[in-house]
This record gives sequence, structure tokens and C-alpha cells, in this order.
Amino acid sequence: MIKCHLSRIMGEKKLRIADVARAIGVHRNAITLLYEETATRVDMDTIDKLCAFLDCGIQDLFEYIADSDSKK
Repeated sequence: MIKCHLSRIMGEKKLRIADVARAIGVHRNAITLLYEETATRVDMDTIDKLCAFLDCGIQDLFEYIADSDSKK
């Protein structure tokens, strides 16, 4: 599973979804889906803009957590 840390990062920086969406020029719904960890697809350009705006790396934004079901 992929865990998105956008809500934590935005909370630390006291940012609102609307402010981030407006600042990076991405539809608010795209940010909301990432924030709530309900996104199934993410545009690479959106990730690039988020990392630049939040001054973080992709590894700060996303984390891979192995599913216990997939272990053999």
C-alpha cells in the first residue's frame, strides 16, 4: 500500500487544501483526494508541483508499506 503524508505536511505548515490547489494550479479535488488518501491515480506533474511547493522530496510525500497479505 502507498501512504500519502500530505495531510501531515500541510498540517505542519498550516496550509489549507484550497491554498495549496490555488498556489500550484491544480484542481482542488486532486489535492483533496491525496489529503484524504482516497486517490487511486496521481498525475506526475501534480506530484512535481507539490514537492516543489512544499519543499519536500517524493519520499517525504509518499511511503510504501508492504501489505501483510502479499508476504509469502
